[in-house]
Amino acid sequence: MNRLKDKLNTQIRPAIAEEFGIQNAMLVPTIEKVIISVGAGEAGKDTKLIQNMADTISLIAGQKAVITTAKKSVAGFKVREGYPVGIKVTLRNIQMFAFLDKLISVALPRVKDFRGLPRNGFDGRANYNFGLNEQLMFPEVVYDSIMKTHGMNITIVTTAANDKQAFRLLELAGIPFAKGK
Repeated sequence: MNRLKDKLNTQIRPAIAEEFGIQNAMLVPTIEKVIISVGAGEAGKDTKLIQNMADTISLIAGQKAVITTAKKSVAGFKVREGYPVGIKVTLRNIQMFAFLDKLISVALPRVKDFRGLPRNGFDGRANYNFGLNEQLMFPEVVYDSIMKTHGMNITIVTTAANDKQAFRLLELAGIPFAKGK
């Protein structure tokens, strides 16, 4: 069993149930899924570049990434229907816990001058969103194999009732939040 999943089940969930006075074990918040997404931007015109980006995200996530396409044509953005506009991967269960463990213990400590993730990334529905500027912080990524550095958006979806419970859940799980507000 993954060490983060084990910690979540044995230590974190009972602590949150006690802290918030939750009697029903099914109502205790947990992490449901993690979504990693990348906007293609100008890279959508180059099929080799977007495939390289998808391969990099697949390598980081440990699961095959999907190239998303535009549903409608938008002339202002020079996008046609079916045009590749991004890459995403949704992680659940074992892959999710492995990715979060790697993010917390390996990738984020490798960021230069890292002072924590912003606390204002909660969306009001107990989900946390944050962005990373480049993919080079992950140990799987070899600098010579990437064609262009790109960032990524990471969404952590929880089953918490509110942002306060979700913050406490993620804080106890080891997500390094910035000090202060």
